[in-house]
Amino acid sequence: MKANINGTDKIVRFILAAVLAVLYISGVVTGWLGVVFVVFAAVLVVTAFINFCPIYHFLGISTRKKSEDKKGEK
Repeated sequence: MKANINGTDKIVRFILAAVLAVLYISGVVTGWLGVVFVVFAAVLVVTAFINFCPIYHFLGISTRKKSEDKKGEK
C-alpha cells in the first residue's frame, strides 16, 4: 500500500470521526444510523493511522505532495 493521505487529510479524518462518535455517544443519533456513524468513524480512524484510503486508490487520488512521497521511500 502506497500512502495517499497527507497530514491535513489525517486531521480532518480524526476530527470527523470524533464528531460522529460524539453524536452517537451523546444520543443525538441512535438506531441503525448511529451504528453506521460509529462504523464510518472507525474506518476514518483506521485509514488515518495507516495513511491509506482505498477509495482514493481506486479513484487515483492522492493528497500527499511529491516531496512527502520521496520522504516515505527512504
